[in-house]
Amino acid sequence: MTAPVPSEVTAAILAAVTRTRFEDLPAATVRHAKQRITDIVGCVIGGADTAGSPELRSLLVARGGRPGATVLPGGERLPTAPAAFANAIAARGNDFGVLIPYIGTTPVWSHISESTVPAALAMAESTGASGRELITALVLGDDLAARLTAGATYVPGAGWDSPGLVNKFGVAAIAGRLLGLDELRLRDAFGIVLHQLGGTFQAIDAGAHTFKLAQGLAARDGIEAAELAAHGWTGSADPFFGPNGYIDMYCDGVDLDVVADGLGAVFHGDATFKPYPSCRFTHSVIDCALEVAARLREAGADAGQIGRIHLDVAPMHVDSPLDQPFAPGRNPQGHAIFSLRYAAASALLRGRATLAEYTEEAVGDPAVAALADRVSITGGRPMATPEAAALTVGLRDGTSLTASRDTATGNPLSSPLSPARIEAKFRANWCFTGMLEPARADDALELLGRLDEVDDLAELTAILVRP
Repeated sequence: MTAPVPSEVTAAILAAVTRTRFEDLPAATVRHAKQRITDIVGCVIGGADTAGSPELRSLLVARGGRPGATVLPGGERLPTAPAAFANAIAARGNDFGVLIPYIGTTPVWSHISESTVPAALAMAESTGASGRELITALVLGDDLAARLTAGATYVPGAGWDSPGLVNKFGVAAIAGRLLGLDELRLRDAFGIVLHQLGGTFQAIDAGAHTFKLAQGLAARDGIEAAELAAHGWTGSADPFFGPNGYIDMYCDGVDLDVVADGLGAVFHGDATFKPYPSCRFTHSVIDCALEVAARLREAGADAGQIGRIHLDVAPMHVDSPLDQPFAPGRNPQGHAIFSLRYAAASALLRGRATLAEYTEEAVGDPAVAALADRVSITGGRPMATPEAAALTVGLRDGTSLTASRDTATGNPLSSPLSPARIEAKFRANWCFTGMLEPARADDALELLGRLDEVDDLAELTAILVRP
């Protein structure tokens, strides 16, 4: 079998993005895209008041500009790229959005939808696109980002945060498609994106607001790249695989077969719907802690009888940003959502892991801090199962309780969230900020469920903003 030629793969990408029709999309692909849109719209609404989002909105509104799209759920009207920027920051605000596509049984470790869905909604609104056109563009952008992530070999220890890399290409594909760019102009847009790439895990180490910046900048920059290309800016001949291109600059290599296989016919997108508003790699710990908390309640005991807590996780999480002393700093929520110790302590103490458990007030509860201080962590789970975790709780009477998971709730292969639970999550996000009437969530879900039948997206926008 002949190995793919880089320039031919780039040409195939350009052809797929510009030529694929809605009618070419399998029914399951359309259904999954609508679920991703629903999930992220909920996360945008639920994250609208999370630390950093109001400040960003205030800055962008003060800058002004010709209105192109709507910021949810407040209804502010901004130019298209800034509106997408604000909504993408809110989407990642609680670290609650769908993530991790699967190619076969192989996970693609990425956060794509928190950039691409807000960008697609903003671009569709500004261009007057229909629901079908929105879905088609989103599917193509998500697929490109998933393929580039899956095919690339990232430099070990380099610290790149992939949303700051591949998401911008995905957004540029979406924006280029909705702007009607031809293949040459779309290639120019990707070439412009090449000069915008960046992103680091350092923000997660610090628990800083900037952990979500990669998602927002990807939404903004990908749109601006497509707009520049539409206005005549040129880019490099092969921004993906050429000399000093994306792979050359940011990766150790690429498997072109992974990028090219099924291109234009098989479409990949985020498939792991999160049950808890925190880093995905804390979720098995939360599952275990909730199980143990329920067993404590059944035995008539409570967290006050816990003497020690031990977590065994995959080795890459030891001495990582997830394995840090519980010491909330200037952005307590940003610290807590990436803390294995907080995840275990809060779930054991409260018996739940909802948005309410990650507010600044909840994170600052001294009882949680005292319990988190009793957590020890080792890395004995298999390297090949990074979601795996085991929890052992030692009680003061000398007995212990244990629970373990190989994968966390929401894993699409072993324990996917049901449509009913995805809807329940949407409702929880909808009600969390108190900015929208709870009863209107039904109308939003109904319209999102038939998005492919909607000709005028103003109908959707009207439901998603406060009166």
